Amino acid sequence: MTTGLIVLLIICLLLACAFEFVNGFHDTANAVATVIYTNSLKPTVAVVYSGILNFTGVMTGGIAVAMGIINLLPMEVLLDSNVYHGVAMILALLLSAIIWNLGTWWLGIPASSSHALIGSILGIGIAFYFLPDTGGNGLVNWDKVKDTGLALLISPLLGFSAAILMMFLFKRTIKNEIIYKEPVPGKMPPIWIRMLLWITCGLVSFFHGQNDGQKGVGLIMIILIAMMPGYFAIDEKVNIQSVNANVEHIQQLIIKADTSILSESQHQLYTNVFVNGTHFNEETKGKFKPSELALTSRFGLRTDIVKITSACEKLIKSGNLSLSQKEIVVLKREMKEAKALIEYAPYWVIIMVSVSLGLGTMVGWKRIVKTVGEKIGKQHMSYAQGASAELVAAGGIGLASAFGLPVSTTHMLSSGIAGSMVAKKGLKNLQKGTIINIALAWVLTIPITVALSCGLFLLFRAVL
Repeated sequence: MTTGLIVLLIICLLLACAFEFVNGFHDTANAVATVIYTNSLKPTVAVVYSGILNFTGVMTGGIAVAMGIINLLPMEVLLDSNVYHGVAMILALLLSAIIWNLGTWWLGIPASSSHALIGSILGIGIAFYFLPDTGGNGLVNWDKVKDTGLALLISPLLGFSAAILMMFLFKRTIKNEIIYKEPVPGKMPPIWIRMLLWITCGLVSFFHGQNDGQKGVGLIMIILIAMMPGYFAIDEKVNIQSVNANVEHIQQLIIKADTSILSESQHQLYTNVFVNGTHFNEETKGKFKPSELALTSRFGLRTDIVKITSACEKLIKSGNLSLSQKEIVVLKREMKEAKALIEYAPYWVIIMVSVSLGLGTMVGWKRIVKTVGEKIGKQHMSYAQGASAELVAAGGIGLASAFGLPVSTTHMLSSGIAGSMVAKKGLKNLQKGTIINIALAWVLTIPITVALSCGLFLLFRAVL
């Protein structure tokens, strides 16, 4: 790499850390607002506690969500021989997401870092419609976008509904009236209430780290693969011949399928399994460790695995793959094992993101905490409302992380608080102005970040 590219790589990595740092203090309110506004923890203790658990969440969260972020764009198509085009993509999506996050934080509006990041990624893919050498084709993985978009759309609605249900369950099971009263300023609640809120705050922080932290891991992997594909396209620790065996087994299963019932596009997917599988086999023959592979061939091997597994996934989803249920189960297992070659993140990347998110959690939290704690409902948040909103948010984020889906911590918790307010006195208990601002941020985040990243990408691509 030239000195200029090394400088750009460092800038891109720092921007990715900056995104996670901003994400930390932008989303901290989602976890600490309830314990602060119910006098269960002092603000300083609350944000340090939340920061530590965010850090822990990233470290233990795996990489399923990170891979979901990477797969939103078909990188194998986007990245060409000009590495500066990859730099333009990275700078555009990071800057647009950071700009939107900082803007909404400055205004004290709870907005989704997930929406901002995904909108920025979509903007990159859409920008390809405007490039002369792409034939007017955008490059967005719409199947992944639909899955991700559905999770982001449904999560606040579920948070709102589930919080109402949680408040109902609280009233049926906990008869102590103190939990439903507004906290007395400066007075701590009973220890059992404080412990409940400590636990719910900790759970939201931990699962926020698991979900949002993985998005940062995905960002850094995009940077590394785009700028140093020879070193980061595949996992150095995986046995190449083990993956080769997976690919061969996949081909043995797929060849049993009846091709006469496949559509033209499905037949092309079927063909890809064998074309890319043959290429993978030829390139890896007699080689056991990635270190034995030429740096120039590694990105091609990554592309092979992506195309093979993607083709199989689409064929299975189509319902036209004439294999037995047992064979499909085996096929899915072989695909998962083959993906181990490309679905990974170095430990130092996870640590870098963990530190950035954890440190960010400990600063800049006051603006959004005030909105979440005071301005969603017309009354002060009760202990039960705080606990119900956080239990719902923690459960929703935890499930999403388990399934590898990015969701908005902000919208899960904000909608949960709104639901808990409605459960007590109906819709009239919400502050209309705040709800409108949050809803507008929810609706506008993706289109604005799409437009911003699209424009920045076209600008950077023209000048780099």
